[in-house]
Amino acid sequence: MDPTLLQQIFNAKMTDDDFNRLSDFIYKQSGIKMPYVKLIMLQSRLQKRLKELKISTYKDYVDYVFSEEGQKNEIIHMLDVVSTNKTDFFREPVHFDFLNTDVLPKFMNNIHLNYNFKVWSAGCSSGEEPYTIAITLQEFKNRNPRFDYFITATDISLQILQHASLAVYKEERISNIPLEIKRKYFLRSKDHEKKTVRVVKELRNKVAYYRLNFMNDTYNLPDVFDVIFCRNVLIYFNRETQEQVINKLCLKLKSGGYLFIGHSESILGMKVPLEQIKPTIFKRI
Repeated sequence: MDPTLLQQIFNAKMTDDDFNRLSDFIYKQSGIKMPYVKLIMLQSRLQKRLKELKISTYKDYVDYVFSEEGQKNEIIHMLDVVSTNKTDFFREPVHFDFLNTDVLPKFMNNIHLNYNFKVWSAGCSSGEEPYTIAITLQEFKNRNPRFDYFITATDISLQILQHASLAVYKEERISNIPLEIKRKYFLRSKDHEKKTVRVVKELRNKVAYYRLNFMNDTYNLPDVFDVIFCRNVLIYFNRETQEQVINKLCLKLKSGGYLFIGHSESILGMKVPLEQIKPTIFKRI
């Protein structure tokens, strides 16, 4: 890249007007709140898009986003950069314990022949959540051969979905997983200098990834689910949007199915067809 252009991008500052135009647009497109205190963060994250597009100022970038070409080609890339993707294996373990000790045994008591247990990881980020679900369900299957399952995982970011689908992680990401589980479900890279692991194919084949925007009018997924994980997603939306999202999720949740949300989230007082089972666990009425 031309050093002069690179220097111009490095020195570029986002004005309040640029920020307001983008933050309003991001909210309408994705429901993600972008208060003014996040101006510097947004500027920093979008710097890579300016480099990629060889655009020297944020005003020119914003104008491009709103152009016909930008509306067609840039929005997905911008949302990739803006969306936050932080997760861990076995995050909030009480949910997986409840799945294993309560939900799955009840399912087995009412199992129909040729019926798979179906789970949706909504806001799956880089894949740690759906693969943790897969490990939990596979362990249950090992003890109950008649049981089978399938997992649908969605996120707004195509870039993060590609990473999740590849299922390669740094070894340190699985340091807190019991050794027996690591040996069963993770393969070390043959290149020992990389210090990476990959989820085994048996589990990768149990997860299908799709791009989905929670702001869509309907969630066009191929299944209705026994369990939906939507954790640490609602915190990015205002209360009205949270209620809309939960109601659309419930349209994809079977009667008697379970919704798990994050421990920092609450849906109390919302008009939604759910009853609370535990602080972050709800059952579809």
